[in-house]
Amino acid sequence: MKRRLLLAIPLIVFVVFGVFLYQGLGMNPFDRESALKTKKFPEFTLPALEDPERQLSNADLEGEVTLVNVWGEWCPTCKQEMPQLLALANQGVRLVGVDYKDTRTKGLQFLDEFGNPFEFNVFDADGSLGFDLGVYGAPETFLIDAQGVIRYHHTGYIKPEDVRDTILPEVEKWRQ
Repeated sequence: MKRRLLLAIPLIVFVVFGVFLYQGLGMNPFDRESALKTKKFPEFTLPALEDPERQLSNADLEGEVTLVNVWGEWCPTCKQEMPQLLALANQGVRLVGVDYKDTRTKGLQFLDEFGNPFEFNVFDADGSLGFDLGVYGAPETFLIDAQGVIRYHHTGYIKPEDVRDTILPEVEKWRQ
């Protein structure tokens, strides 16, 4: 009897482990909350992509609701979501870009080729701002209220339905 019980232990462990793995398959890896949600946007001082002499800081994000989009020329998904960002800008949403771990030349070429919906772009060549934001890849988008507090975080590609169903309602919510 004890011997049968000992033989059943590996089977029980395997079944329990299998249940946890099965549950994990149903999770979306992009659905994660930002640890910075409800906190001020991290302080930074970095140059503008378009003008290396112009220094930008978190103070430049305050005053109105802003979507901060972390992108890079090297990111194929960033190219796919650019039409949605251009549409948001055309609808009066203020967008600021963070050119993440890129070169100035490639970042500017990207904007020339795919369009520039951003009021300005922070040039984060070494990824320091991205690190402070907890970015683990591009694209990632943060909604900042007028006081500079992070209110929403979108990880990954912004699909047209994300704009309609989530992003625009969040923008309107925080504009009030």
